[in-house]
Amino acid sequence: QVQLVESGGGLVQAGGSLRLSCAASGRTSGSFAMGWFRQAPGKEREFVAAIRWSNGNTAAANSMKGRFTISRDNAKNTVYLQMNSLKPEDTAVYYCVATYGSVLYFPSEYDYWGQGTQVTVSS
Repeated sequence: QVQLVESGGGLVQAGGSLRLSCAASGRTSGSFAMGWFRQAPGKEREFVAAIRWSNGNTAAANSMKGRFTISRDNAKNTVYLQMNSLKPEDTAVYYCVATYGSVLYFPSEYDYWGQGTQVTVSS
């Protein structure tokens, strides 16, 4: 079992930055990966980024490349999402996720989900 605890959401003005954190407890070896999805009101969950624990390989949604960066701290079992140049359309609940699977882009591939943290970007 893996448990995920998120932190770092909040309210920020457009153009500002936020860093989300997610600490994992449980086995992080093998093909373990962590990432982030987001869901805005009335919209489907959207892949943001993911990182493979063993080698640090990352994947990110094209629309967020250059603004969002995912990283990890293996010693702390923590993944981070640095979000810069935030836009009002980035407003959503951001979910930390984890998987031992090989596919990273679809929510159905993730067995473990955090409780979600609200990010609100004002214009």
